[in-house]
Amino acid sequence: MSMYIDIALIITSVALILSVILQSKGAGLGGLAGGDTGGVFTARRGVEKTLFRATIVLSVLFFALAIAATLVQ
Repeated sequence: MSMYIDIALIITSVALILSVILQSKGAGLGGLAGGDTGGVFTARRGVEKTLFRATIVLSVLFFALAIAATLVQ
């Protein structure tokens, strides 16, 4: 059982990393230097909204799998 949870945790973590990287593609390098890119309150539409929700689902799943892996061991 522990092996399946570990494999699911690895797959979820890779998917979470990819979703975060895809979200930050639109931010540009101005965000790194402190430039104002619209802040948190920008409207998300279409693919951005779907990607945002997928990131939330993946993070909750990752958290649940991490707790399950701890409890199984």
